[in-house]
Amino acid sequence: MSNPGAGVLAVMPLHTISEVYGEDGLRQRLLLESAELPESERVTAALELAAELHRDDRYGREPYLSHLLRVAIRIVSHYEVRDPDLVVAGLLHDAVEDHPEELADGRDGDARTAALAALADRFGTRVADIVAAVTNPTPDPGRDKHEQYRDHVATNLDRSPLARIVKLSDFTDNGVGILYATGPVMAKLATKYRPLTDVYRDLVTRPDTPLAEHVKQHILDQLDRADERFDAILATD
Repeated sequence: MSNPGAGVLAVMPLHTISEVYGEDGLRQRLLLESAELPESERVTAALELAAELHRDDRYGREPYLSHLLRVAIRIVSHYEVRDPDLVVAGLLHDAVEDHPEELADGRDGDARTAALAALADRFGTRVADIVAAVTNPTPDPGRDKHEQYRDHVATNLDRSPLARIVKLSDFTDNGVGILYATGPVMAKLATKYRPLTDVYRDLVTRPDTPLAEHVKQHILDQLDRADERFDAILATD
């Protein structure tokens, strides 16, 4: 199906673009949204890197890149962020966690540390620091994985206001978009994410979270919608 004009893409819900026009439609929307950003070419470079690293990855029924694109688009469009570092970090937020060896490109040492160093060399330490803050820790076999994840989110985002923006967009895509998951994955994700919505409510309303007040209210509304969906799924599981 051919893509619609720029005006239609600009107002179309992100998951609708995904369903109707797929990854190509999301790419066009991101390029439209980021065209007026300072150093917009860095966003294009990050998109190319994300596409290469995640080329074989899937996100349910769609390419994983579609999730990364929605996270980045939401940051610049819905959250009204004009900082290209945050859009770049949105595109690359899972790169270190999912593909550290490939990103490190032969550097010595721990793969994740080397991957973050490579990211800093290419996009700056600020981007690398944001990505580091949202990268999940290596699973501890002695801990409940959901508890470890919640502790990681609360601790890392407490001290990184910029990382909150990326993680809020990621969580929104996972939470509000949970209805696009398939089969038992829905219940698994709802169990993982339902205890976190109050953590995110606290983080988004903090004075040092660098978002406009109306954007914060929009995110709070999205968290309410996610809770409704989590509860409905868990009630029928």
